[in-house]
Amino acid sequence: MDDFVDMGVDALNPVQLSAKGMDARMLKDKYGDKLTFWGGGVDTQQTLPYGTPEEVRKQVLERLEILSRGGGYVFNFIHNVVAKTPVENLMAAFDAVREFNGR
Repeated sequence: MDDFVDMGVDALNPVQLSAKGMDARMLKDKYGDKLTFWGGGVDTQQTLPYGTPEEVRKQVLERLEILSRGGGYVFNFIHNVVAKTPVENLMAAFDAVREFNGR
């Protein structure tokens, strides 16, 4: 990541927090003033397709709290939404963003 910053990269897309070394707090603390983070709003491989709406809501709110602190965050999913993801889970994600933005 340091090499990307040194090269002048100013945005990281995707932010896949399930990948090794992609801890949201570490990323924001270490690079939050250098990079805009794009994605990682919810785990699209586990939580979104297999979690409950409440688990989706909780994860979205947690990630928004961390990654949007001080600006420099674009909420998005990291990849395509996988087949058979419950519509209720998608709605929970979008509702959580609205909830967060209304605070």
